[in-house]
Amino acid sequence: MSSTLLSGGRVVDPANRLDQIADVLITDGRIAAVGRNAVATSPAGVERVDARGLVVCPGLIDSHVHLREPGQTAKETIATGTAAAARGGFTSVVCMPNTSPAIDSASTVALIQQRAAAQGVVNVFVTGAITRNIAGEELASIGSLKKAGVVAITDDGHCVQNHDLMRRAMEYARMFDLPLLDHCQDYSMVTDGVMHEGYWSALLGLRGWPAAGEELMVARNILLAELTGTPVHCQHLSCAGSVQLLREAKQRGLPISGEACPHHFTLTEAAVAGSEKFWASDGRGIIGFEARPGELPSWPAYDTHFKMNPPLRSARDREALLAGLADGTLEIIGSDHAPHCDYEKEVEFDAAPFGITGLETELALSLMQLYHARRLPLPDLIAKFTVAPARLLHLAKGTLSVGADADVTVFDADREWRFERPATASKSFNSPFYGWPMKGRTVLTIVGGKIVWRETAGSATL
Repeated sequence: MSSTLLSGGRVVDPANRLDQIADVLITDGRIAAVGRNAVATSPAGVERVDARGLVVCPGLIDSHVHLREPGQTAKETIATGTAAAARGGFTSVVCMPNTSPAIDSASTVALIQQRAAAQGVVNVFVTGAITRNIAGEELASIGSLKKAGVVAITDDGHCVQNHDLMRRAMEYARMFDLPLLDHCQDYSMVTDGVMHEGYWSALLGLRGWPAAGEELMVARNILLAELTGTPVHCQHLSCAGSVQLLREAKQRGLPISGEACPHHFTLTEAAVAGSEKFWASDGRGIIGFEARPGELPSWPAYDTHFKMNPPLRSARDREALLAGLADGTLEIIGSDHAPHCDYEKEVEFDAAPFGITGLETELALSLMQLYHARRLPLPDLIAKFTVAPARLLHLAKGTLSVGADADVTVFDADREWRFERPATASKSFNSPFYGWPMKGRTVLTIVGGKIVWRETAGSATL
């Protein structure tokens, strides 16, 4: 029987409304005790970890990750993606189905589960596609996917455009008690847009992507949630209008929820114009505290690392996302970790794929923008990574209750560091945040009682 004692840390467990200096005892892969009496119950030979000055919380859950396996392993694999998750403090990730082939059959689900068991260092939960091949034309075998073990259905990376088909998908989701997640994008409005439609798209000569292209589908989902009674979760929201639609629907008691990504509540569309203009666009500072020119690395206009789906929006949209996170309209934070090969991004802005990596910067950016910026208390922020996604996806995770799986994240909320390319565990390097000053860093990641990531002096190990 193996045991680990995390002593003297600030234990924050939103699921149990716990926020105090305490000890956490882990025995045989389970939480054995939490509190001041944990030391007294520790067995002989327990491994002791000094957590004084650190935050100890339930293992973080990222509800929106692209692991790219099967079929796109040049970009990422389950092994490298879960290693990046561990380094970022995440003990569980939920992988999206837009792989090759798409996750629309029980056999593909089984393949990912087997690979995750053999190669993954954190828990991997699988989502299934809403439609066959994520083509938006015919429903996938939702019952078979449920039986195979998917935790939700989504066509992420795509959006079901046929409203009647989406209604039927919601009815099936409710029948099988499966959460339905939606990537909100109206193709007829977005067309071939590559960045937010507004001042900067006009100035840069890039095709615009109007906010209405997202808001129309958010409104559609609200109407269908009201019609069917099926809970719907809107993924990676980026617009002020989307937040307001969600807020009003929740006030009416409708089963609708939403998620935000750190890049959308940290950056604005002006980043596409280059660093100098980006600074001019947001005098308050974009990283959660007063920032000065020169603190960030420089980057040129049309940098494809700032191209993502949905796109970076205006400063008004960014503020609306932060307000939505602060007032609880947006309950969950997810990275939308979307790795790509270097050569795919080293092309003209129009031709580059959408997406950035995010597992290793997600916690720090969220701490800076929400906790250090005094928009959210620390327990409320941690809830968006733990109990909230666990509740949405019906996962037996996100808590430090005695008897629960010993998935634990330990981090230093005040640690200042820079995110550098050589330190990443991901197979891909398409992040806009290399060289950025960060505040808040993972020190220890524990999955099922096993330490899968530990920061050491001058380096970190798996």
